[in-house]
Amino acid sequence: MTENPRVARSRYIGKIVAGPSLPAVVFFGGIHGNEPSGVIALERAFEKLARESLKGSVYGVIGNKWALDRKCRYDAEDLNRMWSHDRVAQLNDPNWKPNNHDEQEQIEIWAEVQKIIAFHTGPIYFIDLHTTSSETKPFVVLNDSLLNRSFAKQYPLPIILGIEEYLDGPLLSYINELGYVAFGFEAGSHDDPVSIDVHLAFIMCSLHFTGLMTEVGASFAEPFQLLVETGQGMDRFYEIFFRYKIKEEESFKMNPGYQNFQLVQKGEQLATSNEKPILADRKARVFMPLYQSQGSEGFFAIRPVNEFFLGLSAILRKWKVDTLLPILPGVKWHSNDRHALIVNKAVARFFAKQIFHLLGYRSRSVDQHQFILRNREAASKHTRYSEAKWLKP
Repeated sequence: MTENPRVARSRYIGKIVAGPSLPAVVFFGGIHGNEPSGVIALERAFEKLARESLKGSVYGVIGNKWALDRKCRYDAEDLNRMWSHDRVAQLNDPNWKPNNHDEQEQIEIWAEVQKIIAFHTGPIYFIDLHTTSSETKPFVVLNDSLLNRSFAKQYPLPIILGIEEYLDGPLLSYINELGYVAFGFEAGSHDDPVSIDVHLAFIMCSLHFTGLMTEVGASFAEPFQLLVETGQGMDRFYEIFFRYKIKEEESFKMNPGYQNFQLVQKGEQLATSNEKPILADRKARVFMPLYQSQGSEGFFAIRPVNEFFLGLSAILRKWKVDTLLPILPGVKWHSNDRHALIVNKAVARFFAKQIFHLLGYRSRSVDQHQFILRNREAASKHTRYSEAKWLKP
């Protein structure tokens, strides 16, 4: 990777720091070491930015340096599945020692994130750059908060909601729970050189959408047109409704040839588990099929979301209709978290999960009897973004 003369190298691909009240954009590249596309695109972006006048700060943070150097996904565990509240808390313990290279990388990343958050008083945007193991159209994936939704709608790309309900410990899910706009972008497949161009286009568009670059010229028009072309033919919003999680010691193999967003039919064989067929139980679109040796999610299934319901959910959340949920039988507030609900599973089957989704709640299983549902709106730092043009009606 080339050295950027404007910045000191370490955990950074590059950084340009302006006043603390101005917007700041934080890009992560290479959280998975077998996904160098985002890192390369950020290098190229900082070369361009050296000639630009920015109205804010931009950071390019290297993810898993150890794994990038070895061209593998991670050392002992996925760095993008380690960001639970308990695990982040231990990072702040001076007596805690990392057990592997991934934990050491996490320590260093968290130290930089804390510095950025402590310095900036204005809006901060966190964006994680990725690629997939299967062929795919580019897409945005995010936790379903109104801030995330409103910002991401600026991109002419499919947007995937609900990832936080199925993945444990993604970095940007944790940052989103701190109240900031935070989401991921998947530019294409790992080995496709076009993924670098798409990542670069996405980076430049992001700097315009956040207000760091305001002049509309080739630096915006050309990247935006590239995103338009790559996103053609897709619905605007999708929701994840199923994940196939690979068990320990399971021999999982995805059937060859599946592309991301591909439509599959009920009864179609998608993969094998210990040489037994895995069949689709309904018509749907397959999402992020696994074609690499490391990873614990075999595939997901997604369906389009009608934008009428997204508008309805925005109204219901602003009216705080969720405060009425504990009136329902089997639903109560969490004793230690005023933004979470405990729901009895025996009762929950009578209420459509979409009802909770409309009101901003995504579920996690606590035990065989209960779900915990967390509100994605309560922590959102709306005042930080109140002057942003993308948030205006």
